[in-house]
Amino acid sequence: MLTIGDLSRDTGVKVPTIRYYEQMGLMAEAERSEGNQRRYESRDRERLCFIKHARDLGFTIEAIRELLALNAHPESPCADAHDIADRQLQMVRDKIAKLRLLEKELDRITTRCDGDHVKDCYVIESLANHDLCRSDH
Repeated sequence: MLTIGDLSRDTGVKVPTIRYYEQMGLMAEAERSEGNQRRYESRDRERLCFIKHARDLGFTIEAIRELLALNAHPESPCADAHDIADRQLQMVRDKIAKLRLLEKELDRITTRCDGDHVKDCYVIESLANHDLCRSDH
């Protein structure tokens, strides 16, 4: 049996986050010792590692809930898990596209700035006036 501190150290998930996952129903409520200390088993550690890995990949709590439900039925077809991962991949690609726009705009305003004083600074001017931006970032 593992304490919540042991589980945290083993998985790299902070104690408040473990409690949050219990509140959200991603983790089963832990058994309690006579001293009311949470106690976890190896299956809880495995589940928490699954959740952490999914979070590291950017999956939402709801998507993780769906994936955990699928994982509980190993004979089910993989298509639903694949669809969830495809949605996540598309969200990541959308974020990357937005970040590329931000990069271009920041590069443009920083390279255009050649003033010696703030009163002549294009960075400050463009932040004060969104119309100077080339894209709607």
